[in-house]
Amino acid sequence: MTKYILIDHTADIGIDVFGATLQEIFANAAFALFDIITDLSKVEGTIEYTISISGIDKEQLLVNWLSELLYLHEVKNLLFKDFYVADVQDTQLNASARGEIFAEDKHVIKTEIKAVTYHCLSIVQEDHQWKARIIFDI
Repeated sequence: MTKYILIDHTADIGIDVFGATLQEIFANAAFALFDIITDLSKVEGTIEYTISISGIDKEQLLVNWLSELLYLHEVKNLLFKDFYVADVQDTQLNASARGEIFAEDKHVIKTEIKAVTYHCLSIVQEDHQWKARIIFDI
């Protein structure tokens, strides 16, 4: 199954994310975020972070999850490539992310993402499959 596809969006980057479960949607969205940022084939999983996030609904939870990962990237210079979502409810997420610290001689930043937006944000279940749409501000 395809994890995500890029969608056309004026001045920003949009993605449609796919998964068989809600956990897979959150993991694939995180994968897409970092796949847009860098070449993930050069990122190793030497550091692991455990992350617990809350929100008022699934949509806010998704934005908060991706925003926390983006924060760790920007403030701690981390690049993540593997994501395990242990539990996701309507208002709570528990997950872990594996990656490593950015190294100038090893990694290239392809796209700087400024923020995860609420514009056109959606999470729906259709025909036994989940789909989410997310727009990143670049």
